[in-house]
Amino acid sequence: MNQDYVKPDNWSIIEEGFDVERVKSSESLFSIGNGAMGQRANFEEMYSGPTFQGSYIAGVYYPDKTRVGWWKNGYPEYFAKVLNAPNWIGINVEICGEKLDLFKCKSVTNFRRELNMKEGWYQRSFNVVLTNGIEVSVKSTRFLSLDLDEVGAIKYEVTPISQDVEVVFTPYLDAGITNEDTNWDDKFWDTYDLAHKGNTAHILSKTMKTDFHACTGMLNQIFLDEKATDIYPKVEISNTCVKLNYTLEVPKGKTATVVKFGGYTVSLNHKEEDLVTASSAVLKQASESGFEALLDLQKNAWSKIWEMADIAIDGDVKAQQGIRFNIFQLNQTYLGKDARLNIGPKGFTGEKYGGSTYWDTEAYCIPFYMATKDQVVARNLLTYRYQHLEKAIENAEKLGFTNGAALYPMVTMNGEECHNEWEITFEEIHRNGAMTFAIYNYHRYTGDYSYIPEKGLEVMIGIARFWHQRATFSTDKDKYVILGVTGPNEYENNINNNWYTNYLAKWCIEYCIENITKVKEEYSNDYKRIIEKTKLGEEEINAMAQVAEKMYFPYSAKHQVYLQQDGFLDKELITVADLDKSQRPINQKWSWDRILRSPYIKQADVLQGFYMFEDKFTSEELGRHFDFYEPFTVHESSLSPCVHSIQAAALDRMDQAYTFYLRTSRLDLDDYNKEVEEGLHITSMAGTWMSIVEGFGGLRIKNDRLSFSPKIPKEWKGYTFNVNFRNQILKVNVSQEGTSFNLEGNQELIIYVDGKEINISPDTLITI
Repeated sequence: MNQDYVKPDNWSIIEEGFDVERVKSSESLFSIGNGAMGQRANFEEMYSGPTFQGSYIAGVYYPDKTRVGWWKNGYPEYFAKVLNAPNWIGINVEICGEKLDLFKCKSVTNFRRELNMKEGWYQRSFNVVLTNGIEVSVKSTRFLSLDLDEVGAIKYEVTPISQDVEVVFTPYLDAGITNEDTNWDDKFWDTYDLAHKGNTAHILSKTMKTDFHACTGMLNQIFLDEKATDIYPKVEISNTCVKLNYTLEVPKGKTATVVKFGGYTVSLNHKEEDLVTASSAVLKQASESGFEALLDLQKNAWSKIWEMADIAIDGDVKAQQGIRFNIFQLNQTYLGKDARLNIGPKGFTGEKYGGSTYWDTEAYCIPFYMATKDQVVARNLLTYRYQHLEKAIENAEKLGFTNGAALYPMVTMNGEECHNEWEITFEEIHRNGAMTFAIYNYHRYTGDYSYIPEKGLEVMIGIARFWHQRATFSTDKDKYVILGVTGPNEYENNINNNWYTNYLAKWCIEYCIENITKVKEEYSNDYKRIIEKTKLGEEEINAMAQVAEKMYFPYSAKHQVYLQQDGFLDKELITVADLDKSQRPINQKWSWDRILRSPYIKQADVLQGFYMFEDKFTSEELGRHFDFYEPFTVHESSLSPCVHSIQAAALDRMDQAYTFYLRTSRLDLDDYNKEVEEGLHITSMAGTWMSIVEGFGGLRIKNDRLSFSPKIPKEWKGYTFNVNFRNQILKVNVSQEGTSFNLEGNQELIIYVDGKEINISPDTLITI
């Protein structure tokens, strides 16, 4: 049974009623971020029950020494940990000498929390009876500013209900934090200075090994019934913590409020010696604006994001809530402002997986950012990988590859591989192909070819060289084979000739050679620079072409499908429908040995290739492969349902497409894989967007133009989405009656709808 406590709502995530069993799950679901930092929805006040404390700063990490049972040559020396940063949100509360702690109170009633996605704020309210019998009402509102992205704001209100009370607010900064995810329980932060002055305080810390410096700051304002007070705080200070105590006498029915501005300034953006000055300045700017004015700016900033990124669904609240939750979290994680940053699989919601980027960015996220933001954002994501090319070459060299062959990492912070499961780190090499595919995808969508001669071709050459060297010539087959790999389906390890991997290798080489020719003919100066830098010659190009031409693909004539790998038909082919539900999810119920021997597929594998290269196959071929593989797919990867939804829609199987859409859009909200307390699945959320725009909307690029094949689930009255295509915004509205298009731009746009050419003039509504 999936969880179902989140209340359906078009614009908010809402929880009603307090349940200690839900606390950690809700800490993930109600997480907030602004692209520069983020935090789980931990309580501000003390909570002694089970909790997963987490605040995170973009780009800051720790190289946690690799921990494995048996060392293998080539293992990375460390696993990059997303760091739990010093805590700035804490506000301890005492009422007549008793600490407020929801885990220990006599009763908690009227508990409600809301994550308002439309306006970008998180609020929690409740009534509580303490063990001393005093009843109070509490409301806390907080957000992380998009305008001042080094600042967050909290408004924490306490109203006594049963009697007059003494309230002590103790806002604090705490650098004595630990990571939930750590290999050796290392100390990740070194605190070297603490300071306070009046209502402000700062802690200076630096990360061990990586030497990132951070200033964690706070500035407090105290109000009684909305009137500012001049209470001077009592200070408590230790080696890692600064606390400011404010004592107020609060009559029954009146409200005591602490407004806390806090956040981080880091050495990524400031000189080390300027961190406190920068923190003080931005906190002062926030406090002078005031909580409500800063919140108004927040609402306006999110309004602008939604204006472009929103997908509106008419007639299905759960589906609507799901897609907006996904879009909201993607924008909280990455806004495209800084090319040094990327989209981590957990974003700012947890620590699992480590690293800041996986192949998910290239395969799933770039389409979302291309269509909902300026193309510069997508180009920044490509540039991120270009800047890591030398590290990718070093990664390959560590494994014995030569001559500039590049292997992009499975997990990374700085371009260096930092994932240490052999079967994934060194066998899940298909990720290399996603790097080239992203360049191809960017060019076909934006029409911006300039990236390829400037940067992209160098990346493609390194990747093509890797595939050339990784392939082995089989005299038995008279074909090139790729042995000892793991495909996207991680429930098969160390197998031979994963079809998806082999197909990507062939395509990457061919696409690279195609662009070498184009750059040579049309960008001679860039070509000369690239050839001199890479020392690429005709003999090597011809050898790479030979590998692509003679690549082997396992195929079953009996089933008329490409086989996921050479030995797939040797398995006992029992479908998921015949698997006892008590055995699910198998990754939590079965031994790894049993999983590897089973036919069960974690996520789209062959079908991932059919998704990426749809135009290379007929609809009949897609249907045949879908019918063969989907029955064995357990969808225990967050990246699986979206691909299947898109393909089911392409096959006009709308009931299936809708079911898969609900699963991908509500994967975390309904906790399908029973792991949401560890954090959200951020990168797969871009797949949710694709399942509507590419799945139901049928968006493709054909003949250098937008193409649509609109479909609509029977459960919906209609849906709308926007597409920024080559600096013009196309608004698409699909209903049960038909589809309309409206263009915001300055020149005519030619699109295809169900194969028919349509001319759209700016500011003209076209209905099909």
